[in-house]
Order: sequence, then structure tokens, then C-alpha cells
Amino acid sequence: MSKLTHVDSEGEAHMVDVSGKAATERTAVAEAFVRMSHETLALIAEDKVAKGDVLATARIAGIMAAKKTADLIPLCHPLNISSVTVDCELIDDDETTGVHITATVKLVGVTGVEMEALTAASVAALTIYDMVKAVERGITISDVRLVAKDGGRSGTYRAPATTSAPPRPARRPTAVSARKAKPSEVPIDGGARFAAKDHTARREAFRRFMTAHGLTAHAWAKDAGLPVAVIYSFLHGRKPSLTKAEEEKLAASANVAVEDMYRA
Repeated sequence: MSKLTHVDSEGEAHMVDVSGKAATERTAVAEAFVRMSHETLALIAEDKVAKGDVLATARIAGIMAAKKTADLIPLCHPLNISSVTVDCELIDDDETTGVHITATVKLVGVTGVEMEALTAASVAALTIYDMVKAVERGITISDVRLVAKDGGRSGTYRAPATTSAPPRPARRPTAVSARKAKPSEVPIDGGARFAAKDHTARREAFRRFMTAHGLTAHAWAKDAGLPVAVIYSFLHGRKPSLTKAEEEKLAASANVAVEDMYRA
């Protein structure tokens, strides 16, 4: 077992001297999971939480927390962080319901950013709890862990698979962010192409259709034979559009034509 670097020869805790280390590019990824009821998750997905946009607030809180890690963890070094991203994925199936959080932190420096990534994921999870605690007090936060790290003297680390962690989404949250989708590669309405600005209009029309017809994401997706995450991801922009097959199933379930779901 490696010697603890935060303990000196006298057994006293101290901040490690990193002045002699070379600056390298370093990355760390951490995750957390916030478990809640189907009903609470639906409120988040449909932007019906009284305090406001839960996921946007959680992302901002996670980013701010990463930058404040040295103020919270006594022996951490203040770091000049290059990048922080916090992604939230809504998961709703028969076994797991909640929000999966992934925090990624990068910098070029002489020490790692594992604690910054873990702090970002943890505070994002706490923020979600704070935003919806008035609705459900029994929400739990679990599976906070380092998923991966790169760079530095210790090199690469990848966390082993664990049965206690929530099921991974079919695609990693970091890979499905709407900001990364290219408008020219997004098929809508059987292959027609739309500029990115049109996605928002279609999403809002889709949201109004749900409200007008008294449809909830969970019940509608279940009746259509689709994972509820299909609707959640579309409503929150993590998925720029529904596929043709998804649209047809949802339209059939609601007994309308596909284009009716997008009418202003």
C-alpha cells in the first residue's frame, strides 16, 4: 500500500509540497446519483418545480463548487482550473429512478483534480435535493465516486464496474449534450433538416401539446412502449429531436398525427 502523502513523518496532516512537480494536463471524472420517485422526476422533467429549473441550477452549483474545492477541503491546493462540465441525465425505469450526475474537470497543473470533480458531483446532487425537498423529503444521494482520471505521475485510473451503481444510460451524458449536436446531422419529421434554433420551437410546441392533452411524460411513454427518458431528454434539450419511430409511437398513443404534436 502506498504511503499517505498528506501525513508527515510525525503523523501530522499537512499540505503536500508540489512545487517540484512538472505541470501536465490532468482530467478527472466523478459521478453521483440522486434517487427519487417517478412523480418527483416528472416534475423536474416538465419544469414544474416551484424553485425553477432544477438541472440548470445543479449544473451551475457543481461548476461553482469545483472552483471552491480548496475552501472546503482543508488540504487541497487552490487550482487554476481550465474546464468544468456537469451533466445531468434523467433515468426512469422499473429498477432505478433519479438523476445521474457526471462532473468532468480539467487543468494543466502540478496536481490532480479528482477532489474538484467529486466536489462538483456532490454539490450538484445536494442542489437537486434542495430544489425538490419540499416535494419529497426521502430523496437519497448515493454512488458518489471517481470514475476516471488521466495525467500526473500516477497515470490513468478507471473505476471498476460495481453492482451498486445505477445503470448507465445507453449513452454517456457527456456525449449527448444538445450543444454538441450538429444541426445538419439531426433528422426530424422523416429526414427533414432543421436549424438548431427550430429545435427549441418544436420542443416548446411539444411541451404545450402535453399540457393541453393532460399528458405526463411517465404515463405517455409507458403507454407508447418507450423509455420515459426519451421524452425527458427531448424536453430538456439533451436530445435535439425525437426519432421518426419515437414520434410515431407517441402520436399513435395520443391518437393524433405526428405533426399535431408540434403545432404552435
